[in-house]
Amino acid sequence: MNDRLSKIAIVPGSFDPMTLGHLSLIEAVAAQYETVYVAVMPNFEKQPFLDTEARCEIARLTVENLPNVKVIADDGLLVDLFDRLHADAVCKGYRNETDLAYETVQDEWNRAHNPRFFTKLIPAKPGTEEISSTFVRRLLESEATLSGFVAENAIPFLQSEFAKIKRK
Repeated sequence: MNDRLSKIAIVPGSFDPMTLGHLSLIEAVAAQYETVYVAVMPNFEKQPFLDTEARCEIARLTVENLPNVKVIADDGLLVDLFDRLHADAVCKGYRNETDLAYETVQDEWNRAHNPRFFTKLIPAKPGTEEISSTFVRRLLESEATLSGFVAENAIPFLQSEFAKIKRK
């Protein structure tokens, strides 16, 4: 197998916004792959809180200390992005049995459409299982501290974006 192809992973998500739980997953993947693409993608089952540009910027700020991680946006299908990037694996985290069941169904669909497609499912690091983007949005709405849930250097940008949303 071509070395270049064997060293590329994609970590997809809506990242609305990216949390320290997401960062924990990305750090684990970055330790195992030469190049990691964090793919900010739509979740067609949800209305986004932040626009794609803001989600990408928060992700960039969050992963800025990981030199082998690149943040990209894509609005297509993950199975197609996998081939365009010549990826070896898609790495997804799960916090509980519900997440695991959902990701397993997604993997089966993707493999049915591309036999080369491979999903590596990674359990959440202990202590991050309760951190979710929904929880972070609730913290923003209640003006509670985001420390410990979002990367410190992303907090000012996230608060600024939230203030813009509130003014609309």
